[in-house]
Amino acid sequence: MIELEGVPELIDPVMVAAFEGWNDAGDAASTAVGHLDREWKGEVFAALDAEDYYDFQVNRPTVWLDGGVRKITWPTTRLSVVRVGGDKPRDLVLVRGIEPSMRWRSFCNELLGFAHELGVEMVVILGALLGDTPHTRPVPVSGVTSDPDLAATMDLEETRYEGPTGIVGILQEACTHAGVPAVSLWAAVPHYVSQPPNPKATLALLNRLEDLLGLRIPLGELPEDARAWQIGVDQLAAEDSEVAEYVQTLEEARDTAELPEASGEAIAREFERYLRRRDPGSGPGQAPGGHATESGDVPYLRDPSSGRTRPPKPQRPAEPGPDTGGGGSAEKKPSDDDAGPGTDSGSDSGSGSDSGSGSPDGDTPEN
Repeated sequence: MIELEGVPELIDPVMVAAFEGWNDAGDAASTAVGHLDREWKGEVFAALDAEDYYDFQVNRPTVWLDGGVRKITWPTTRLSVVRVGGDKPRDLVLVRGIEPSMRWRSFCNELLGFAHELGVEMVVILGALLGDTPHTRPVPVSGVTSDPDLAATMDLEETRYEGPTGIVGILQEACTHAGVPAVSLWAAVPHYVSQPPNPKATLALLNRLEDLLGLRIPLGELPEDARAWQIGVDQLAAEDSEVAEYVQTLEEARDTAELPEASGEAIAREFERYLRRRDPGSGPGQAPGGHATESGDVPYLRDPSSGRTRPPKPQRPAEPGPDTGGGGSAEKKPSDDDAGPGTDSGSDSGSGSDSGSGSPDGDTPEN
């Protein structure tokens, strides 16, 4: 029995979920939900029992000191609620955790039990995959659903994927069978620079979530973090001629493929976002100076005297190649030449986050 006595009656609630691990390249998705929780001061009201869903040899608990007293934090999935103010306030139920090791159907049923009790109207699941996308271009974000009516009304793709899946795909299908509208938003992370964090991909997911739900999300320092991230990768790529040549090849392929997308509709959508952020009452992080484009692209500053960027010191990107991994990934369409996930490169860190499997070809996500 799920009891939610401590949770007030919610206004038009939407559940937004993300899971560390296989579906979270560059930690972009889980960081996005963490950003929402932090900016809107979420209050945790429930946590799933870690014993039921996690293998502690895969996702290890961490020990820490609290005033000299040793305590343990167990890997789990937590739910919090935030209220989004404005002319039409509404509530978000945020789900942030780690992809479970076992009992996925029970895991999804428990989350759907909370959704039912709270009156959730729609579930939005965030994910990130590794792809053949250049870091210099806007981050592609795909919106997919299993509901043909939802696909038509919200300008989403109806999924046709067949193959291995992660908890994101399982949860979306569980929502569909339970009659709960569900959408998955997927950001493509460059596979040659897959180490987390990736603030540019996080920013792109939040921008797409804004459009989907009609919200204004305070961006905080994310635009500046995205600038610093790209500047750092710019310099590292420039120092390696092979990487620089590879990035140029990806840029040319991307520009050729997306040339028709510079449509009046896309420009109008971007202008609408600009006007929303221009509203003086939008709060911190909402002014035009903190604005990001539809796919999370922002202008990047260079040193005019040298023509070079002034970066921080990020990790050196991996050599380009079809097997480069290191981040979570969604899967590839069955029509591709190389279906199925890449090689897992799990991490036994205290956070319990699995680096997951790569999808270096950057295909449309599964779900």
